Amino acid sequence: MVGLIGAIVGDDFGAIFHEPPPAKELEKRLEAMCSFANANNPDYFIHPVIRATILHFWLAYDHPFVDGNGRTARALFYWAMLHNGYWLFEFISISTILRKAPVQYGQSFLYTETDDNDLTYFIVAQTKVMQKAIAELHAYIDRKSQELKQLESQIQALDFFNHRQVDLIRHALKHPYSHYTIESHRNSHNIVYQTARTDLLDLHVRGVLDKQIIGKKLMFGAAKDLTEKLHKMGKRLTNN
Repeated sequence: MVGLIGAIVGDDFGAIFHEPPPAKELEKRLEAMCSFANANNPDYFIHPVIRATILHFWLAYDHPFVDGNGRTARALFYWAMLHNGYWLFEFISISTILRKAPVQYGQSFLYTETDDNDLTYFIVAQTKVMQKAIAELHAYIDRKSQELKQLESQIQALDFFNHRQVDLIRHALKHPYSHYTIESHRNSHNIVYQTARTDLLDLHVRGVLDKQIIGKKLMFGAAKDLTEKLHKMGKRLTNN
């Protein structure tokens, strides 16, 4: 199995794919890399995204650590992006994309090294990774937006209930397998037995809670379709 996440070194059979520069050169190479990272060289413009991508490759290529070179390289990439104002990358994970396609990640290193360190291969590959990572972020935001719309409907439905019932419903949404008794509801809100009983039976009548009798005690639990019922109630409230 080829080690592809992080600097490429070799496989389980002893084949060498990448041999880092001599350790004695490491200090000067790291100094040069830090100077490049801070845009002190070269004396012509390099787009910040390209610079960050080159830093990613550079650290992995020099392989200064026994372990963690890949993680450090990606951390350096993130630092460079955020340092140059690309704040969106605080919320983007390129590592997730790379883990899904480790072979392509490794090949981008190999193609670069086998073509006199022409970084075009690695830059193009990482550009595609960034595009996929941004697309995944947008998809995540879309999903959360839909969840928020549904939650807003649920919150609107809560206008049907008193504040004690609202507290119980919110708890039931987070803990759908919890059970409630008249006594537990009474203790939670420091109310009399009859008020607690009325609250819970009202929630049962409206379909929010299921009711069962265990022994001589009434037990209530969240309806299986609680979210959907609240959503419908919210719609009715909005339409009215």
